[in-house]
Amino acid sequence: MKNNPVTDPLDKLPEILKKNLDQNLCVCNEVVKMDIINAIINGATTVGEIKKQTFATVGSGCCTQQVERLIECLCSAETEK
Repeated sequence: MKNNPVTDPLDKLPEILKKNLDQNLCVCNEVVKMDIINAIINGATTVGEIKKQTFATVGSGCCTQQVERLIECLCSAETEK
């Protein structure tokens, strides 16, 4: 029996991380959480790649831990096959 693939990447996130998708995760550069999620879905798998694509974490870096958590949640299921 095969596992059904997740069709909505947001299904990989814990409920707490699904909140406030339309609000800034990176307040220094006003980067919306969903923009960061979209970057991860489209292949950004490191903080450095997120930084290049969205400018999140470039300011004080206070959002780095949250970005790392999103990467962990969205990318971990792809490697668990």
